[in-house]
Amino acid sequence: MVDAIISPLLQQLTTMAAEETKEQVRLVTGVGKEVKKLSRNLQAIQAVLHDAEKRQVKEESVRLWLDQLRDVSYNMEDVLEEWSTARLKLKIDGVDDHENAALDPNKKVCSFFLAASCFGCKRLFLRRDIALKLKEINESLDDIAKQKDQFGFAVNVIKSNERAYERIPSVSSIDESEIFGRKDEKNELVDRLICENSIEQKGPHIISLVGMGGIGKTTLAQFAYNNGDVEKNFEKRIWVCVSDRFDEFRIARAIIEALTGCAPNFVEFQSLMQHIQKHVAGKKLLLVLDDVWNENFHKWEQFNNCLKNCLHGSKILITTRKEAVARIMGSTDIISVNVLSEMECWSVFESLAFAGKSMEERENLEKIGREITRKCKGLPLATKTIASLLRSKNTEKEWQNILKSEIWEIEQVEKNLLAPLLLSYNELPSKVKQCFTYCAVFPKDVILKKDKLIELWMAQGFLNNKRNKEMEEIGEEYFNVLASRSFFQEFGRGYDGELFLCKMHDIVHDFAEYLCSNECLIVEFHSGEELAMSSFAEKKILHLMLAIGCGPMPIYDNVEALRGLRSLLLESTKRSSVILPQLFDKLTCLRALKLEVHNERSPEDFIKEVPTNIENLLHLKYLSLANQREIETLPETLCELYNLERLDVSCCVKLRELPQGIGRLRKLMYLDNDRTESLRYLPVGIGELIRLRRVTKFVVGGGYGRACSLGSLKKLNLLRDCRIRGLGYVSDAGEARRAELEKKKNLFDLGLTFDHLRDGDEEQAGRRENEEDEDERLLEALGPPPNLKNLEIHEYRGRRNVVPKNWVMSLTNLRDLYLYNCRNCEHLPPLGKLPSLQSLYIAGMKSVKRVGNEFLGVESDTDGSSVIAFPKLKQLIFRNMEELEEWDFGTAIKGEIIIMPRLSSLIIWSCRKLKTLPDHLLQKTTLQNLEIWGECPILEERCREETGEDWPKIRHIPNIEIY
Repeated sequence: MVDAIISPLLQQLTTMAAEETKEQVRLVTGVGKEVKKLSRNLQAIQAVLHDAEKRQVKEESVRLWLDQLRDVSYNMEDVLEEWSTARLKLKIDGVDDHENAALDPNKKVCSFFLAASCFGCKRLFLRRDIALKLKEINESLDDIAKQKDQFGFAVNVIKSNERAYERIPSVSSIDESEIFGRKDEKNELVDRLICENSIEQKGPHIISLVGMGGIGKTTLAQFAYNNGDVEKNFEKRIWVCVSDRFDEFRIARAIIEALTGCAPNFVEFQSLMQHIQKHVAGKKLLLVLDDVWNENFHKWEQFNNCLKNCLHGSKILITTRKEAVARIMGSTDIISVNVLSEMECWSVFESLAFAGKSMEERENLEKIGREITRKCKGLPLATKTIASLLRSKNTEKEWQNILKSEIWEIEQVEKNLLAPLLLSYNELPSKVKQCFTYCAVFPKDVILKKDKLIELWMAQGFLNNKRNKEMEEIGEEYFNVLASRSFFQEFGRGYDGELFLCKMHDIVHDFAEYLCSNECLIVEFHSGEELAMSSFAEKKILHLMLAIGCGPMPIYDNVEALRGLRSLLLESTKRSSVILPQLFDKLTCLRALKLEVHNERSPEDFIKEVPTNIENLLHLKYLSLANQREIETLPETLCELYNLERLDVSCCVKLRELPQGIGRLRKLMYLDNDRTESLRYLPVGIGELIRLRRVTKFVVGGGYGRACSLGSLKKLNLLRDCRIRGLGYVSDAGEARRAELEKKKNLFDLGLTFDHLRDGDEEQAGRRENEEDEDERLLEALGPPPNLKNLEIHEYRGRRNVVPKNWVMSLTNLRDLYLYNCRNCEHLPPLGKLPSLQSLYIAGMKSVKRVGNEFLGVESDTDGSSVIAFPKLKQLIFRNMEELEEWDFGTAIKGEIIIMPRLSSLIIWSCRKLKTLPDHLLQKTTLQNLEIWGECPILEERCREETGEDWPKIRHIPNIEIY
């Protein structure tokens, strides 16, 4: 994992030196020499890291050596970032880089960090300061490089497809009495192996068991392999333990030996394949490939081709930790193997832990044993390992010690429990390993939000990549790798099936803690306790979460002990006026700082103001002040955080304005400022932040002299998500055109709100004449982004064209559309023309009385071939349509019209005048969900169960809910 730090450092060293040379900036004597020496040392160390990482688990001395290397690497990262940040600051301050060539290096210089004067002196001081720091780091790295020779590390002998641990090969034999529970999984697997496919296919049908190491995949496969019905169903059964390395020759020979009864002596791989092909021809075969890791399709393809002569009904059963492997190998059936129930776990535990014990001993130990079993959280391997350990312990004290101990502290458990997890872990790329171990900073059983997790990974620099990809996309990839290899579980999915929530199993969390030693720490405090930070001094904590319960904020007696901290996730900010200035003075290495408040709390729990010395947090990339409801302004010094990538002030309901110098935050990519009810404008400098990917509340106009305008969007061509507010003040269509939304190819999510954000008389003063016409012209002028996927329009006051014709024609990728409170619109737009629309939510259109053919986007004189209206729509919601009376699709259209062929959910909410729903929609066989909520008296009566007039039309719908 240290390689994940060193590789970017080498790249950064090279890049920064090259940039200085390219810009003709003269380095102070010695910096270039130190950079070269650093690179040589790092390259020499990097060559042995694979072996060192492998050996650290068993050799404490190697682990200590890696800890030293990690500390020096982090120090170097800090220095390089200081260097880079200072250069950026000088550029922002308007310094001419060429003026340094005339400086006298012997001249007395002023401090780099003084106010903006004597720029040449600052730059010279910077280079001298950097040279000194690099020299100190080189001295430390010299010692570490010399120490490595003492260990006799192998140089680059561990290939990427090799594993660090040997395992005992699995076998097909099994004692069925040792399988507890899994009744459903056993029956399902046997059924799938025995059943004949109705569709004739070339080659065997492939089934996969997928789950984390130690969860029982092999055991389940062994049960099915030895099941009597399965045995009768196949002419030949073959079991091959593939293990971590996909050795084609070994696997081929094992298959031939099972088929023929003797081991072949062929030298050529092609001969082996031909031999297999010959002996499987016309045979009904079951082939079990246990513990497959290979993700190279071409290796598997050779076997797949030679097995295609099997008789119809042949099966291949795969066990793997990676869903990706199952898919690469062509599995059409993937069975997830999950944790055991508490009762099943107890059966496993009881059979092992109480073996040989008297009835009296069982009674004394059962209560503790059940608590230990619950701690295992359904993992068969954990349960068996701890139960086996307790078999030799007979007293309550011994069992209590096990219950209270962390499992990795027990040598016997470590040996058996961690090995399977280590094998999965060692398979991960270095960067993904960092992402996994970082999860140890969150408490056990906490629900992890994927997006928030990726944001924190990004802040730590785990997602940097040479590929031309957004860091969020790389984070998605890493998350999916961890999810597919069962490091995460209990997933939450959106309606589109995308993962957005997960949890870590306790034992996986313990494993992450074990790997990162004392780097990550969670400290939970309750009323009356104090926090002595000096106790952390020896632990070299990098990532800290402080969860404070009720009562006063604990006293921080020695913040100095946490000077190297890179993440501080604080869940209470009591006594912030005392604590935060101390933190900002000392914790200058922070990359991520969360000062959030969760749940309802009293006013004293909130920050009143952010200390001005926040500028000391030079390296800060992630700052979250979410839910800080008492903050009214942010200090201008926040704009000195030149590395800040993400600022979250969402739900800061009293925040009136952002710093005027926000345009200096040139690296800012994400501004989360939604639900900031008092925020009336954004500073004009926002238009200079060309790296912005997301602004959740882009407030325009309003008559404030320092406010940004719609035209401020012009340069922000990397925007992916933008919610524009205050359009009720904009009367200049030319200003809307200057925003150039139609050129923003990366903009996927867009919100347009035609509201007034002032209060009282000021609001009235800001209103325009002929608002209906103004809104129509403004929306036409804005123009649709070409790749938009999600669109929301609020408070539009035009009478027509809530989605203008030019928008409808251009929104070919739109999936979700939300129209809220467009109260003057008298007709719905022709949304049936949108080819990709999947979800449509229409609410508060108080002037719409009838929905007819215009909604479908099909003209009355349409003739010829069939037309599909709403071809991909799955969910349709009408809400608070107060005047809507009729909804009917007429019959005056020529030709065949197919309407909403994929509709699965229809929700009607508070449409009190609506008389009936279209027969065509009610009788659709695709409709799975019908909900009628709120005041819909006529519909409620018509759809009443058994007695309603429309009940015969809807009774086939699986889920009907009427409130």
